[in-house]
Amino acid sequence: MYDKSYPNKRYKHTIQFLKKHVPESATILDLGVENPFSNIMSSEGFKVKNTKGEDLDVDTSAIKNSQAEIVTAFEIFEHLLSPFTVLKAIQSNKLVASVPLRLWFSSAYKSKTDMRDRHYHEFEDWQFDWLLEKTGWEIKARQKWTNPTKKIGIRPLLRWITPRYYIVYAERINN
Repeated sequence: MYDKSYPNKRYKHTIQFLKKHVPESATILDLGVENPFSNIMSSEGFKVKNTKGEDLDVDTSAIKNSQAEIVTAFEIFEHLLSPFTVLKAIQSNKLVASVPLRLWFSSAYKSKTDMRDRHYHEFEDWQFDWLLEKTGWEIKARQKWTNPTKKIGIRPLLRWITPRYYIVYAERINN
């Protein structure tokens, strides 16, 4: 996925947010296969275990069986048909999750070559907040940031001022 470049700004903001809300001694279940960011978390001292690529819409056993203190889900919920089911299955009482925000000037992403690299959901912040609330989570901290590009045009200009990513730290309010 990141053969030529990494989303450096997103990674920088995400690791800063994670360090602010998660102690390095905590065990983390990171939803999704091992990836460059899970390796960054490990290199920063976090104890990270990833799911193995199973279809989390169908099989939540890795989530239900995890003893991790914290679950992280970075840009994963937009790929799921039912993030509600996954959020309900989490056994941990702490969650750090981020989603790309829906942009009114850009349609949902769909890879033509990779069936898993598609966005079923394009969230607005209030939709993601509501999903978390409905699945028993209380947001304790949140942050948004833009994702500017160095291209010329109306859309690239809008990306300088329109938030693209939304991250939250949430705690379980009912089991």
